[in-house]
Amino acid sequence: MTFPSLKIVRGSRVRRWAAVAVLTASLLVLMMDMTILNIAIPDMAASLRPTSDQLLWIVDIYSLVLAGLLVSWAAVADRWGRKRMLMLGYVLFGITSALVLWATSAETVIALRALLGVGGAMIMPTTLSLIRVVFTDPRERASALGIWAAVSSLGAAVGPLVGGLLLEHFSWHAAFLVNVPLMLIAFIAGLWLLPESRVAEPGRWDWIGGILSFSGMILLVWAIKIFGKAASFLALEGWIALLAGVALLAWFGARCLRRADPLLDMRLFRSRTFSAGIIAALGSMFAMGAALLLLAQWMQLVDGTSPVEAGIRLFPAAIAGAVASLAAPPVARRIGARAVLSGGVAAAGLGLIAVGLQPGALSQSTVFVALVLIGAGSGALAIGSAMIMYETPEEKAGSAAALEETSYELGSVLGVAVLGSIAALLYRAEFARVLAATPIDPALAASAAESLGSAVAISRELGLESLATDAGIAFTHALQLTGLVGGCIMLGIAATTFALTPRGTDVSAVRHA
Repeated sequence: MTFPSLKIVRGSRVRRWAAVAVLTASLLVLMMDMTILNIAIPDMAASLRPTSDQLLWIVDIYSLVLAGLLVSWAAVADRWGRKRMLMLGYVLFGITSALVLWATSAETVIALRALLGVGGAMIMPTTLSLIRVVFTDPRERASALGIWAAVSSLGAAVGPLVGGLLLEHFSWHAAFLVNVPLMLIAFIAGLWLLPESRVAEPGRWDWIGGILSFSGMILLVWAIKIFGKAASFLALEGWIALLAGVALLAWFGARCLRRADPLLDMRLFRSRTFSAGIIAALGSMFAMGAALLLLAQWMQLVDGTSPVEAGIRLFPAAIAGAVASLAAPPVARRIGARAVLSGGVAAAGLGLIAVGLQPGALSQSTVFVALVLIGAGSGALAIGSAMIMYETPEEKAGSAAALEETSYELGSVLGVAVLGSIAALLYRAEFARVLAATPIDPALAASAAESLGSAVAISRELGLESLATDAGIAFTHALQLTGLVGGCIMLGIAATTFALTPRGTDVSAVRHA
């Protein structure tokens, strides 16, 4: 099979932007798939009746496999061909999504979710590295990355909304089957529009490095998830996984620094511009992941909205993120990349602080403002991506993309685990005082203290409406205090990003060797 040459695609402005449409459309599908399952879980659980452990694996296995394979697949793509890797990812993701029609057990769904993680790891970093390859002009590249970031923001918010609409008319299988026609369209368009690209002299494949990166990332992400689910940093298994993961990744990093042909070029961090972009990506997802999770729970369990209504009310974050992503490159050309990037991260932090500082009951208007600020902050990632790719040579695009995608994944998982754990601890501390004065069975009281959802369900079973009200108040207070903590962390990341980014950084300017 012959593909369009890189020269042809680069030479045609129309085809370059058509290539961006293909790459961002496939990213949209992946971002939707990461959030659409949250809506499908109740129907899936009713149909398959998984155990609690199986349900956790259905949710977690995708991100675990995805995080573990990002570095390895990016390195394979550099050697084998980035377009070939992307096409294979499309095929695997589409076929796996179709196989859900034959899924009749929780074990089958877990296996399919793992395969989707394999396909997602093939697609996500490759979309970024191909944008770096197709757009040699920094100004065009910054605009293309703005579109990429806008679609990423939209996908995360569109997932629950699309999931809710599908489940109103179809079974939970629809949450997977929606991927099939979209992947087919992306595959056909990609064959025609996308260029092939690979590193001319990539060096030998480092099998030991691949095993270290895969194992270390899985253990690190798994440890963070353990702490998040336990809502405590005292879980022994979490510390074992964390220490083992950090040790393996440290070994991997040292190995990459020693090798002339590393699997992942850690020397990219010598660039302050690159490092600032990575830190901003990590920090923005830290706020976004935790805020959307906690606010979605508040909307449904405290404010009484349906899943579809909650998806609609979360949409301002996506709209603000998309608008900010598109506006970020031209604004950066006027006031500088440093101001836009650090200002965006600071805006996300102020959004969290706004939730925490509101006196009295939390209002919908405050939540709306917070979501807009958080979304606008995520839009600054367009400049973060441009900074990451600005000083990255074309042959290192795979390493840069893998590091950026890993930052997104780790940032989201860390945000949910750290801020989610803080919120859970605060909720339990306040609600425990209410339960101590409520004459109910100790086992039910312990269950109600575990989560807001359990408290609401138990209050309905016992006919104690006041119990759900008190639980909602405790959760709201926990959400607000967590917002203050998260907001202060975000402001610290904004200050770090500002200090790290060199003065006068212009990601739209042509670099001279």
